[in-house]
Amino acid sequence: MTLPDELASRIATAVAEGFDDQIAFTRELIRFPSTRGTEHAVQDFVFRALRQRGYAMERFEMDRAALAAHPGAGRFGPAHSEAPIVVGIHRPRTEAGRSLILQAHVDVVPTGPAEMWTHPPFDPVIEGDWLYGRGGADMKAGHAANIFALDALRRIGLAPAATVYVQSVVEEESTGNGALMTHLRGYRADAVLIPEPEEEMLVRANVGTLWFQVEVRGTPVHVREMGSGANAIDAAYRVVGALRELEQAWNDDKAGRPHFETEAHPINLNIGKIEGGDWASSVPSWCRIDCRIAIYPGTPAAEAARAIEAKVAEFARSDPFLSGNVPPTVTFNGFHAEGYVLEPGSQAEAVLAGAHRAATGRELQSFMTPGYLDTRVHALYDKVPALCYGPISENIHGVDERVSLSSLKRVTTAMALFVAEWCGTEAWED
Repeated sequence: MTLPDELASRIATAVAEGFDDQIAFTRELIRFPSTRGTEHAVQDFVFRALRQRGYAMERFEMDRAALAAHPGAGRFGPAHSEAPIVVGIHRPRTEAGRSLILQAHVDVVPTGPAEMWTHPPFDPVIEGDWLYGRGGADMKAGHAANIFALDALRRIGLAPAATVYVQSVVEEESTGNGALMTHLRGYRADAVLIPEPEEEMLVRANVGTLWFQVEVRGTPVHVREMGSGANAIDAAYRVVGALRELEQAWNDDKAGRPHFETEAHPINLNIGKIEGGDWASSVPSWCRIDCRIAIYPGTPAAEAARAIEAKVAEFARSDPFLSGNVPPTVTFNGFHAEGYVLEPGSQAEAVLAGAHRAATGRELQSFMTPGYLDTRVHALYDKVPALCYGPISENIHGVDERVSLSSLKRVTTAMALFVAEWCGTEAWED
């Protein structure tokens, strides 16, 4: 850290003084059940919170035509969110430092059966060091940290001496189109920080992601004559087996990939949803499976999509039932995103490493995470350092999701120190 020790200490104290309010704000965010398509209310809440702080505001919709023309856009479908994107803009009196995007998403995944939760999923509860609630870790705690890191500077009479965009997006959990839309809208900065729950580490590499649906048709008959029919659900199981072969082949191709070759299973295929048939006593005539699979950085999503289609078609030709019926269809219906690698050596990473050391007393570690992150937009298309770094969590996308409050305080402190050094500071003026 090149910040004076006295200033760094004042910033850390300011974060601590505002932390109760930060927790309260995070709990308010969690109370919005902002699953895909229902994020309008929470985005209104975020808009008001940023406007009250004096930021210049913009709120805009998805531009479907612009997204459809971009190779990194996820596929639109009936479930695609219509909620707006919200951006709060801090403009300094003098643009003396380096600009920054602080980004977070408000969409959360479904809760599953509520009775499996210890507490109602959208009723945030604190027990010891843990704040429970759907979306609290992924990533409403990080969303609040973006805002309260800047609040901490304001509390001691400082503001960033560079433009800072606070971006609140949707569709992170399904297409990545919210973050991509900010890029298409023209928002750019010298670096990006996204505080996803990454265990107080920096993401060094991140897989790409594809969503797709396979539909299989069968021959319906009464169950008493099932030998003369063709069960679409049974056939779908066999298609899954073929996709598992593709998954294994991609995992076997990890050699020579520095951030992946030591991982036991870097490429994961998930069968996330299955539905089919119409009647328990009828051989089912249809079955649909919804799938997600990862791809290595550098693999174009379109190339991976062609490999998936080819694998399903090849298997269908060899399967006794599928070869004599309507072939399965493959539809890409969400993520169509390439992965990225954050190359070491950027000034932004060095500044974050110093801020992390000052806030935690430990050196910043980095790792590969085999999930989707919006940082890919800024790394691949803005060509700027895109830093994904956030608090310790447990059970994201699972039951009893929770985020560590002590970790959240450390991360918010590191973020505030990062902003102060990366952007520089000037006196705050209302």
